[in-house]
Amino acid sequence: MSLTSPLRQVLGPGAAKQGVHHWWVQRLTSVALVPLSIWFAVSLLALPGLDHATVVAWLAHGVTPVLLLLLVLLSAWHSHLGLRVIVEDYVHGTGLKTLTLVLLSFAHVLLAAVAGFAVLRVALRGGP
Repeated sequence: MSLTSPLRQVLGPGAAKQGVHHWWVQRLTSVALVPLSIWFAVSLLALPGLDHATVVAWLAHGVTPVLLLLLVLLSAWHSHLGLRVIVEDYVHGTGLKTLTLVLLSFAHVLLAAVAGFAVLRVALRGGP
């Protein structure tokens, strides 16, 4: 004997199909951003100066570009997830909601690509 109605069996979980996954990804990105943000702040504060040459030398050294790329990409992803929830909750027109979500996605991909390119360019070439 099943406690679900035939309609519930046909519809499945309803609107909550991706909610738990989205929630977990947002939490995982925030947990990953904590040590990366602390590393970034401590690394910059430990530099002898914040002039261009010092920061470029720091960025081109060791594992710094990899960690900085992770920070940039995870920040963009986490921001996209958070803003997506805000738009889905507070923008009520279907067309406007879709347009806003598409523009948000394009903006975050562009931001992540430009920031990633900048990090790689400085790390591999040593400056602008």
